[in-house]
Amino acid sequence: MKSLRDRFEIVENHIKENNIKIMIIGLGSVGTYLLDYLVSRNDEAVKVIVVGRNYAKMEQNVNIVRVSSLIRGLNKTQIEIQDGSDLNDIVSIQKAIKKHQPDFIVNSSRAYPGLKYGSISWSNVRAYGIWTPLAIRFTKNVMEACDSVDTNAIVINTSYSDVVIPWLKSAGRAYPDFGSGNLNHLVPRIKFAVAEMLGVDDFWNINVIFAAGHFHDVVISKEGQTEGIELPLKIYYNGKEQKLDQNDIFARCKISMPVDAQRNMMNASSNYRIIDAVIEAVRSKTNQLIFTPGVFGNIGGYPVQIGYSDGKLDAWIDESVYTYEEMNKADRTSIALDGVEDVIDGTLIYTDYLIEKVKKAFGVDLPKKVTFEKIDDTAQYIIDNIIKRQLNR
Repeated sequence: MKSLRDRFEIVENHIKENNIKIMIIGLGSVGTYLLDYLVSRNDEAVKVIVVGRNYAKMEQNVNIVRVSSLIRGLNKTQIEIQDGSDLNDIVSIQKAIKKHQPDFIVNSSRAYPGLKYGSISWSNVRAYGIWTPLAIRFTKNVMEACDSVDTNAIVINTSYSDVVIPWLKSAGRAYPDFGSGNLNHLVPRIKFAVAEMLGVDDFWNINVIFAAGHFHDVVISKEGQTEGIELPLKIYYNGKEQKLDQNDIFARCKISMPVDAQRNMMNASSNYRIIDAVIEAVRSKTNQLIFTPGVFGNIGGYPVQIGYSDGKLDAWIDESVYTYEEMNKADRTSIALDGVEDVIDGTLIYTDYLIEKVKKAFGVDLPKKVTFEKIDDTAQYIIDNIIKRQLNR
């Protein structure tokens, strides 16, 4: 694939020409929420292509979004359904991408749909990294298709990007440019918490610089604590730094949330924000701050600026407050607590602690290492021996 900067240049021209194509691969709850948000932009420049295997199911989801949005007077966005794309069949994905030539591709597919994996893992092993082979299973197929047709699209991944994107990069494969979700879900909680602590209502004037891995997204959201880990966090209100205790902030981030597919509103919003940031950076010529996991193939999540550098549209990790090394150290600590020791040379390495916990909780032996060639076999092993057994209990 071309460099991100080269693809940005092509996408930038399409934005200026008001000809923006967004492809959503997999129209489950994340994809459907995202479609709704994109249609609600009421932007005639945007066309959305939804891609999947089941036309009838996609048509139902598209129709409910189109009708609901038109009730609100918002329906200027074109939508096209592209069926016949099986995520196990790379050629079918290639055909869809080549046919539509999208500017953005959002991979919202899941190896085992309709299940929040964390509903199984958190109460048993307090770690999400166990599911990494499932999270990468279809992502690697999508990226192989993108690479083979040399897409000009900006690619966004939705599933456990903290590790999935670095795993692809370490294997020398094409990898998504950005990840959605995870630490991005914490930033609004932090803003609400800080507003409460400062006694102010204008939480939109609170700015956050923050880096964290997936484990801390979960443990802070669920429990309001960090397992004793100090995370890179700075708070600003109307441009002035606020000296607040981060443990107090995180304690207030534990707020009631649904645990079913409704949670995917956040992931879809994270996808939307990345797309919106690119479009807004071009249209307004201003830098846009986003928070994204796995960006540029780095483990964990980082603050990232999208804007102009040397006159070219680009994206870079924001090191204005913390260095990359400081953020990466915290991210790697977080991901280790999530059960992933590292990804090296295309191999995922689980922590010994996770292996022991999985054996105790599920009676299943995880391999210490999962090579790139063993992804599909390991994903199926986890589905058959953990997911299905737990669901059938």
